[in-house]
Amino acid sequence: MQFKSMVISNVEVSPAYFRMRMTAPPAIVEAIPGQFVMVRVRDAIDPLLRRPFGIFDLGTFPTEYTDCGRQTFCEILYKVVGKGTEMLSSLHHGDHLDILAPLGKGFAVGDPADEKILVGGGVGLAPLYYLAKELAKNSRVRLFAGGRNKEDILCITEFERLGVETYVSTDDGTLGASGLVTEVLEKHLAEDTGRKSLFACGPFPMLKAVAGIAGRHDLECQVSLEAYMACGVGACLGCVIKGKNHSDQTPDFRCVCKDGPVFFYQDLKWD
Repeated sequence: MQFKSMVISNVEVSPAYFRMRMTAPPAIVEAIPGQFVMVRVRDAIDPLLRRPFGIFDLGTFPTEYTDCGRQTFCEILYKVVGKGTEMLSSLHHGDHLDILAPLGKGFAVGDPADEKILVGGGVGLAPLYYLAKELAKNSRVRLFAGGRNKEDILCITEFERLGVETYVSTDDGTLGASGLVTEVLEKHLAEDTGRKSLFACGPFPMLKAVAGIAGRHDLECQVSLEAYMACGVGACLGCVIKGKNHSDQTPDFRCVCKDGPVFFYQDLKWD
C-alpha cells in the first residue's frame, strides 16, 4: 500500500547511522519480519527513485489525534551512504514522506528448532530486531552482531531487552571479540549442540560465509539480501540475482524485491 507518513523522530544512534520512527496506517502491523518499505524522500525529480529499508520495528503509542486513541508507527534503521540517505537524515519531527509498504517476502518463523540464531551487522540488524520480537515469544534467541568497528554495532540494548542473548564482535577489536562475526558463530556451533536455525542479514560476503556454515552443520538457514532497487515490486528488474533451479541446476533468475529479500540459502547461487 502507498501512504503519506509523518516523521515522529529521527535520531543518530551511531556516527552516520540513524533510527527513524514515522506514522503508518494500522494495517502495517500485519507486516511479516523481513519485509521492507520503499521511501520517497521528497516530492521532486531529484532524487528520482525511492530508497528501500528493512522494517526495524512496528507498534503503536497513545495519542489524542486518532479516533482509537493510538497511533501506529513504523521504524527504519539506516546508514547515510549517498544523497538520498543524507536528505533523509536531515528530516525532523513533522516532516512528511511518501511510503510503499510492506513489500517483499519475509522470514518463515515456524521452524521447530530449539534455538534461533540471528546473524547481522550494521544496518543488517534492522530486519533482525523485528524478527527477534516475534521469535522471542516462543523460542530461545541468540544474536551474533558484527561490524568493522564499534560504530557498526547498533541497538544491542534493544535486543537484550527482548531477552535475546547477544554476542558482539568487531574486525578491529574495539568492541566485543576481535574477528569476523562468522568466526564467532562457527565457534559457538562447535561447542553447543542441539537443533538450531539461522537467520542472517548483511553484506553478501558475510551471508555467503553464513550459508557455508549452515551447509557444514546441516542447519536450516534464511538470508535477507541487501540490493539496490528502483521499483520494489519486480517491474524494473534492477535487483535480479541468480538462484538455483533444483530440478536441473540451471540458473534461476529472481528479483530480490519480489521473490525476496528473504531466501533459504539453498535456493541461491553463491559463486
